Amino acid sequence: MIVTTTNSLDGYSITDYLGIVSGETIIGANVFKDFFASITDIVGGRSAAYEPVLREAKATAMSEMEMQARAFGANAIIGIDLDYETIRDGMLMVTASGTAVKILKS
Repeated sequence: MIVTTTNSLDGYSITDYLGIVSGETIIGANVFKDFFASITDIVGGRSAAYEPVLREAKATAMSEMEMQARAFGANAIIGIDLDYETIRDGMLMVTASGTAVKILKS
């Protein structure tokens, strides 16, 4: 399956628009990661404690979106948008959405 943030694919023709697909995940970050992330925030730098959690949440949301697109009969998803939100008590929410389409090589 081809997935892209663009609205078209060079070398392909979109033959059918099948609808909006999405995948969501909410994942918790534990207290120790929160503590060390807050130290990183104070002294600066990247928060290595959160990066793997964000990658895992993104992968889960993308996977769910792709499964939904396959169920629609799609072989590509265009216009993908990723949204990241923090919600109460250190919970992270990642949402992936896009348009499921059928494509043919031009």
